[in-house]
Amino acid sequence: MTQDPGQPEPDTATGGEPAGIRVGPVSEWLAEHVGTTAPLRFERLAGGHSNLTYRIDDAEGRRVVLRRPPEGELLPTAHDMGREHRLIEALGPTDVPVPEALATCTDAAVIGAPFYVMAHVDGVVLHTATDAEAAFDEPERARIGRDFIDVLARLHAVEPDAVGLGDLSRKEDYIARQLKTWWRQYEASRTASDPLLGQVNEWLHGNIPEQGPARVVHGDYRLGNTISSADARIAAVLDWEIATLGDPLADLGYVLATWPRPGDEHVATTSATSMAAGFPERAELLATYESATGADLSSIDYYVAWANWKTACIVQGVYRRYLDGQLSTEGVDVEGFRRTVEAATELAATAIRRVDPTF
Repeated sequence: MTQDPGQPEPDTATGGEPAGIRVGPVSEWLAEHVGTTAPLRFERLAGGHSNLTYRIDDAEGRRVVLRRPPEGELLPTAHDMGREHRLIEALGPTDVPVPEALATCTDAAVIGAPFYVMAHVDGVVLHTATDAEAAFDEPERARIGRDFIDVLARLHAVEPDAVGLGDLSRKEDYIARQLKTWWRQYEASRTASDPLLGQVNEWLHGNIPEQGPARVVHGDYRLGNTISSADARIAAVLDWEIATLGDPLADLGYVLATWPRPGDEHVATTSATSMAAGFPERAELLATYESATGADLSSIDYYVAWANWKTACIVQGVYRRYLDGQLSTEGVDVEGFRRTVEAATELAATAIRRVDPTF
């Protein structure tokens, strides 16, 4: 099994000039800096968070991947391509699987924005349970799940200073900063009163665990942001655009919060990859991480609650944009976003009650 990391977007132009690419200038730049041979074939890949991702095939069969910001006017600090490139370049010599960083371009004149290029990695991205069922059998899914959490443990074993990432961001007070940022965004996109989410927010503010040594926090670590290889291993971790330094247990809490299993009472999304049979249960993921890192996980329910709270805040913002007409609603279950906010809120409250029965 060899598949590409992502599927081409339906409106992709192949052999032509897809949106966000200037074929002539970028072909010349790639020939000089990456060694590709024209003519090039471009396909935009689905996924990739908000940044745009393109697979590029050259005349000699070489394949690379280009990442650039979305088109349009951007905030000065958003979608920093150099930062993404820096992360995968720094992690390349470690045992964290990342694509090889090939080159970065700060000259916006080439394609209209800065971009970077990385090596293509063979495999398949498991965005949904259907993807997992089509690509792997149950024992293979079990192996992928165990390797997925082992890779996270390896990432959190990396000392940022040792790989040149010590100045990537602030290291302290990660959760406090996250709570401030996402609650502010939730308040700006609120559409109705939600007392339970407010109570969750207050409890999280009042019970922040003490942060240990800062590590690289991916920020969106899930199977949909990794490439699974033919031998049912994690071949590469993708989409480092929101990675920073902070509390590594935030990543673990996010994994557990976004790893629903059949039979769960509240599920934020029923199409999640982990809903496929064969993937490990959350308790096994937790035990695997604990064994690999020796971390004290006594406060893990806090991080699970925080991750679900954060999901509710983010999805509320998406829901509001649909209601305001900023996003096309054609073929979209808009009310599904509201239901996801409710489910994530209930999941956050459930995690808190495991810690604080009086909540």
